[in-house]
Amino acid sequence: MPTEVLEKRITLADVEPLALFGVNDQYLHLIERRLGGAVIVRGNVVVLRGDAEEIAALEALFAELIYLLRRNGRLLPEDVATVVELVAAERGLRSPQEQEEEVIYVGRQGAIRARTPKQLEYCRLVRTHDVVFAIGPAGTGKTYLAVAMALAALQRDEVGRIIISRPAVEAGESLGFLPGDLQEKVDPYLRPITDALIEMLGAEKLRSMMERRIVEVVPLAYMRGRTLSNAFLILDEAQNATVGQMKMFLTRLGPRSKAVITGDVTQIDLPKPSASGLVDVQEVLQGIPGIAFVYFDRSDVVRHRLVADIVAAYERRQCDRASGHNGQ
Repeated sequence: MPTEVLEKRITLADVEPLALFGVNDQYLHLIERRLGGAVIVRGNVVVLRGDAEEIAALEALFAELIYLLRRNGRLLPEDVATVVELVAAERGLRSPQEQEEEVIYVGRQGAIRARTPKQLEYCRLVRTHDVVFAIGPAGTGKTYLAVAMALAALQRDEVGRIIISRPAVEAGESLGFLPGDLQEKVDPYLRPITDALIEMLGAEKLRSMMERRIVEVVPLAYMRGRTLSNAFLILDEAQNATVGQMKMFLTRLGPRSKAVITGDVTQIDLPKPSASGLVDVQEVLQGIPGIAFVYFDRSDVVRHRLVADIVAAYERRQCDRASGHNGQ
């Protein structure tokens, strides 16, 4: 039977069609080429035509584009291309090779995929480099994807264990003075990591793997003196590692090991932000073969859409303060 052609109308309110569709309808042509269906513009009414799947994809696309246009006051070509590719990925319109590349790990709750072009670049760099630094704001998937890639490497027998660490500086206290045993002391710092592991593995499987020391989640202070071979290492919240701690962590790397270091240089909790090892390392290690840096920005945020607005607001305030300081 022939596929039924459906029609859906969208009325544009407070949206400039030229900004939405691009000069000479360049955005419109990209959308139709990539997603199929037909888009017909009649004044401030957009008519969508296609099968049910095409209509749903086009509706989702225009909802996101209109949101971005209202938020930013304009649409850049890269904004449109990113949204189109995300919607195309949801529909499975990538090639079989690209689709396979996007699946990072199949866990307890299904497949974990790269959801933005930058996330896909991140995953490719981790496959091809022994040390990768992922730097950018909250919500871009840096840590979550690192955990998924570590589990995938373990599943493929590329490594024999996973070791995940974080500096424990937020409370401004020494671990030795906090109440409880070691696990109770560090649990608040490491909870985001264990939550991700539980989501992907399940609590029982994670407990079993931790008991067998296949997976270790430890504070950075307890990494000193170890040589870690045949392991996938993750250092999370690396902006709160000092220069000395960063060097210590990186020099733990042994044969057949890989390290991913994640952090946000705008969220440094150290008394002196200039002492951050994540800031320092970008100058020290640039250009060394086998080491890669990937930088995320607010356009890569995959949490609630308000997270990108929140990040942008803080970035603006930081720029304003810097401008004011420089003008004094």
